Amino acid sequence: MDAVMQVVNGINIVLWDWVLLILLCGTGIYFTFRLKFIQIAKFKDSFKATFGNIRLRGDKAGRDGMSSFQALATAIAAQIGTGNIAGAATAIVSGGPGAVFWMWVSAFFGMATIFSEATLAQEYKTTVDGEVVGGPVYYIKAAFRGRFGKFLAALFAVLIILALGFMGNMVQANSIGEAFSTAFNIPAWCVGLAVAAVAAFIFMGGVGRIASVTEKIVPFMALLYILGSLVVVGVNYQQIGPAFQSIFIGAFNPQAVMGGALGITIKEAVRFGVARGLFSNEAGMGSTPHAHAIAKVKHPCDQGIVAMMGVFMDTFVVLTLTALTILTTGALGSGQTGTALTQVAFSSVLGQAGNIFIAICLLFFAFSTIVGWYFFGQANIRYLFGQRAVKFYSLLVVGFIVLGSCLKVDLVWTLSDMFNGFMVIPNLLGVLALGGVVAKRYRDYREDPLRNR
Repeated sequence: MDAVMQVVNGINIVLWDWVLLILLCGTGIYFTFRLKFIQIAKFKDSFKATFGNIRLRGDKAGRDGMSSFQALATAIAAQIGTGNIAGAATAIVSGGPGAVFWMWVSAFFGMATIFSEATLAQEYKTTVDGEVVGGPVYYIKAAFRGRFGKFLAALFAVLIILALGFMGNMVQANSIGEAFSTAFNIPAWCVGLAVAAVAAFIFMGGVGRIASVTEKIVPFMALLYILGSLVVVGVNYQQIGPAFQSIFIGAFNPQAVMGGALGITIKEAVRFGVARGLFSNEAGMGSTPHAHAIAKVKHPCDQGIVAMMGVFMDTFVVLTLTALTILTTGALGSGQTGTALTQVAFSSVLGQAGNIFIAICLLFFAFSTIVGWYFFGQANIRYLFGQRAVKFYSLLVVGFIVLGSCLKVDLVWTLSDMFNGFMVIPNLLGVLALGGVVAKRYRDYREDPLRNR
């Protein structure tokens, strides 16, 4: 088992620290320039379209799709997860405070990438057996005709089912089980059974129940964590200035902040900041387009504009607040990393309530991710095997949730990372090949006289 772990870790280092860093950032830079800095030009429209359409009880989603906000909520449910609590902490420990700056950079370019993914998902969505479906498999097939396109689409489908639907949901359930075991001394398997039961109820309700749950849970969980973080940062308000100073100085001169003895260089700051940022906001990974594809909008770019706000909220708001709680409280010197480091930061202000708060936030973050990742996997199960296979897939996911909450899942998490990384490649090949389609649709969108009144 150790030998397998070493091999998989070696592959992940090459994938996430080099290949995907270049591919994901390169794609974001390409679309940023081709779309004339859409992140800035359409940020106001994105903000207005997102927060002007928040509904806790929106129209019921069904076979004809879901509302634009429900689609975004489903996407954000997957984007904002345990990585927002543990990812920022790990990046700061490994790359210094400057890693946060490079998270921002990757998210800025990632907003252009996710606009392109969502627009293409809308452009190439279709109807199968009377139900609206869409996602990377459809635009990958459109980008590459013939057997090669079918092969790439099928490869992507298999990878995302393994990475998110099965392995990813195991580690999300494990995070919930560990957090509640630590905070409340509840056996992890009991928590796993409870989570699995609620998840099964949601899964059985289909797209309508998934949309109904995400449109309610996402605003609540985001607001809860934001308010808690602001309390911790507010108590240590005198350290806000020095925290930002360490971020900007550390981005280009990490040793001036962390000390040369730690061996952190600008290479580590860039590598860990970009990799953790992209892994958290999922821009370019091909996961969130499944939700954006079935949004009921008038123009494909309407959903692309909304999709950008998901990356902004994930990285510029939630991840940044996690980083500030760590930097303003001085928790970085505690010797902890990951979720434990974030708990140290919150506990320094809230005491034992800090551990409980993080456990509750982890419950919402991880559970919403389970729902989102199940939905993405379901879309690809249907593509590969048809509607009849969905029930069997649902039962398997519920079983993996129970199993994941009870077991040590280090290898599963590492394998999930690897398959997650591999699925980026066929997705971005399709997105880049259809760059001309994205640019044309965006040009039509901007030149629409009715839209620009």
